[in-house]
Amino acid sequence: MKPLTHDDLFNLETYARERTAFRSKVLAHKKQRTIHLGDHLTLLFEDRLTVQYQIQEMLRIERIFEAAGIQDELDAYNPLIPDGHNLKATLLVEYEDEQQRRRELQRLRGLEDHIELQVGDETAIAIADEDMERSNDDKTSAVHFLRFELSPGMLAEWARGGTVTLRSTHPAGRVSAALSAEQCTALAQDFN
Repeated sequence: MKPLTHDDLFNLETYARERTAFRSKVLAHKKQRTIHLGDHLTLLFEDRLTVQYQIQEMLRIERIFEAAGIQDELDAYNPLIPDGHNLKATLLVEYEDEQQRRRELQRLRGLEDHIELQVGDETAIAIADEDMERSNDDKTSAVHFLRFELSPGMLAEWARGGTVTLRSTHPAGRVSAALSAEQCTALAQDFN
């Protein structure tokens, strides 16, 4: 997928007018790209549309309209767009209760290094947080950015309709989920 450029974005005035319809389109799009691993881990697989939405929202919230500021947002978010042989996802560790969330983030320290995507018999281990370290010696972060590099064999197996499974192998949180056919079809667009 091509990175986004300034020309791909709405200006603030146009975005204000189009935001409701655009947001509805993006939320429907995200639905097929969201995988729940158990009750507390969610992966949102990013693409050009989800990244465009994130940038548009940042420009709106921060009231950024100058070219340099817009370019800064593009530079920050374009790395989340897959490039044809990988998938990129935002991992969210979700606990509503703040005290429980603190305990679990300590217990799940290193989680980001234990997320795997299996296609057929091959497994890709997530490469986490290439932009900056998000965890420390005490706890993991509630948000991580992951990249899954798929081999040619994995891509071929995916195209044949092979089984795709996402899992956490962290000792404190072993969970897995098989992707539905609809989810596999949605994510396969990232390989074009």
